[in-house]
Amino acid sequence: MVSIKEVRKRLPQELQDSLYENFEPGIVDKIFYGMAYEKLTTLRVNTLKYDILSLINFLKENNIKFDRVKWYRDALIIKNADERDIEKFSIYKEGYIYLQNLSSMIPPLILEPKEGDKVLDIAAAPGSKTTQMAAMMNNKGFILANEVDKIRAERLKYNLNLQGVKIAEVRIGKGEKIGEEYPEYFDRVLLDVPCSGEGIINVSEPKTYRGWSLKEVEKLSRLQKKLFESGYKALKPNGIMVYSTCTLNKKENEEVINWALDNFNIKILSIEKFDSNFLNGLTKGLNEELKKCIRVIPNQIYEGFFVCKIQKKD
Repeated sequence: MVSIKEVRKRLPQELQDSLYENFEPGIVDKIFYGMAYEKLTTLRVNTLKYDILSLINFLKENNIKFDRVKWYRDALIIKNADERDIEKFSIYKEGYIYLQNLSSMIPPLILEPKEGDKVLDIAAAPGSKTTQMAAMMNNKGFILANEVDKIRAERLKYNLNLQGVKIAEVRIGKGEKIGEEYPEYFDRVLLDVPCSGEGIINVSEPKTYRGWSLKEVEKLSRLQKKLFESGYKALKPNGIMVYSTCTLNKKENEEVINWALDNFNIKILSIEKFDSNFLNGLTKGLNEELKKCIRVIPNQIYEGFFVCKIQKKD
């Protein structure tokens, strides 16, 4: 792990200023530590093909040490192997498991898709959350998995096939158009939107922060609002939507939801904070309801994430 001093030396000054603007110095230090850690490998069992007890037995037989995740029965934290080690096993090659950060597993759990639901995943590639939701739905219902990029869409199709997903249709195109194409069609909408990725920065890998700029944050915020509007239009009255990003700033998170509260007929629903690493949403100068959102601070097992659960009023 690199030192906090080294983190400060490497990160763009504007990014550091943005973090100090939004958070107390103690929280910023935690974020810097999270950016300095090498993440432990985390995964979930694909319940369409396998089960957690069989996976546990397999790992024990192969001397792989792990911890259970208290808030998700189907997830494990691997202690003595990295992703490349796990990828050598047949259980990975045959789609019995999915390598996925714990934070990325949270939005589908909060959305809670049920058997028979019609679900929209507005920015689906590479398919982590689409495959998770299909497993939660026991392959019963319908998922429209949208991806704007053709190459990423191929990866999405590959993962859906490998994981045994039968209920997903891949749409290649702009998510901004879906609300017009599918008005009030979906029971649940996952808006895991493109973002500046502050929550997945690893200071040892410059490519994870090289593209960051305030200009890019502004540009992404505009796209996020367009995707929100599309998702809202596609959602049935009383339907549930989850908005999530893997970034930390207010502009792409609370400010997008604050704008949505002003412009659409929605209410924010409470989310249980099931780990001490989760903070309430920021409310300074914004709607007090935003405290019901959660922000995950990055550490050794979590990427930084923001999650908000929303209901479309009738």
